[in-house]
Amino acid sequence: MKPALFALILVFLACKSFAEVLETGPGKPYSTPVAAAAAADPGDTILLTASVSQGPFYISNLKGRHDAWIVIMGYAGTTIRGGAEGFHFSDIAYVKIQDITFTGQTGNGMNIDDAGSIETPSHHVIIAGCEFRNMGAQGNNDFLKLSGLDSFEVASSTFINGADGGSGIDMVGCHYGRVHHCFFDSMGSNSVQMKGGTRYIKIENNRFFNGGQRTLNLGGSTGLTFFRPLDAPHEAADIHVYANEFVKGLAPIAYVGCERVDVANNTITMPEKWIIRILQETVDTTRFVPCRNNMFRNNIVYFSSLVTSHVNIGSNTQPGSFTFSHNLWYNQSNPSLSTPMLPVQESSGIRGQDPLFVAGGDFRLKSNSPAIGKGTLIAGLTNDMQDNPFKNPPSIGAFEYFPTGIAVERHDRLQLYPNPAFTDIRIVNLHQAGSCRIIHANGQLLMEKVLSPADNSIDLSHAPTGIYQMIFSGTDGSQSREILVISR
Repeated sequence: MKPALFALILVFLACKSFAEVLETGPGKPYSTPVAAAAAADPGDTILLTASVSQGPFYISNLKGRHDAWIVIMGYAGTTIRGGAEGFHFSDIAYVKIQDITFTGQTGNGMNIDDAGSIETPSHHVIIAGCEFRNMGAQGNNDFLKLSGLDSFEVASSTFINGADGGSGIDMVGCHYGRVHHCFFDSMGSNSVQMKGGTRYIKIENNRFFNGGQRTLNLGGSTGLTFFRPLDAPHEAADIHVYANEFVKGLAPIAYVGCERVDVANNTITMPEKWIIRILQETVDTTRFVPCRNNMFRNNIVYFSSLVTSHVNIGSNTQPGSFTFSHNLWYNQSNPSLSTPMLPVQESSGIRGQDPLFVAGGDFRLKSNSPAIGKGTLIAGLTNDMQDNPFKNPPSIGAFEYFPTGIAVERHDRLQLYPNPAFTDIRIVNLHQAGSCRIIHANGQLLMEKVLSPADNSIDLSHAPTGIYQMIFSGTDGSQSREILVISR
């Protein structure tokens, strides 16, 4: 683990030295998360112990500090089922929400907003390890609705079976955010939408399967009173879409009223109608800039005769300002028809050459792939889909190529059970031996142990109640997970 990251973890943990765990559910000190939130202080953890609850749970003005976040955490399969919404948070700061499943809501799965106070957004929020499944309505209903949220992260979460007219994640006027290592399956309108003045967003290392009509809606159409800031001249700007995997979807990439959006080093396979759309839905030349100055670079596009138009261009746009470079285009139905019709001339593109994926559904590159080393170096793009470093020059697509034995495939995020822990905890998907360290809330080392697939249990019966950090180091590198220990 990098020293700077380790130091950041210690700072985060040190703030919780005197934190409390507020348990909610039948027979617990707090009947609902709302009651626990009213009593929570910076550094506390709200633990949802009930296996199934029904929302909505409305929580406002919940604020930790930069050195003492408030954690809302599920326990052993905590599910919020049904109701208009699961959670609705307004005007919150320094809050982490993790390990909760949301299903069957008829409005939105989770809603986070600024309580209508545009000048004072909610900020510093992390959503991690959550699952959103089977939306209970089919209109404009979103799994995760974010309005007026700054400095946030959505990580390692799952979105499956969204509403026909809704989004997996819908951002309105959000800034400085990152969506990474998430999985989206069977979305409706889109998987992720960024509009209403949204700016400085990174979409990285995600998998999109059947991502919707516009898998990524990079912009959109927003009522004027909902923009943040109110005078934003674009729907979206300064967005990076790096090292993602797209499978199917009507149009994987839609640039809509946006500028300075960079779509780079993605692997796009089998789009169903268009590959790219360039549109302008919010039209007012006295205020809004046309869709312009966007980039499409280092991407593998593996398509078929289902694609009716490579790039769909709408009115009131400036497609001539776009940059296309170093993309590999391959029509698997008819390789001779691989050359795309683009609005501008592409530099260093590859057409009609099979990218040679390892196998069906495994989009890593074989050793003789024409995509290896043919990309252009992009500042700020460091790691591929598996968190391995891109070379210089990089390969085209979401996966850098490494010969067997030089780079080790990074595996899925470590899964701990049970978490919270009362006596012991196990890494249930451990596939290799390695060293495990447990860092105490005061930053001191609680214990260190060598683990293996045959010995994957850690005894925490002697540990006092609190939040800990487990750091596992093996041949794949280091991974860290939070553990909540409740002493009995």
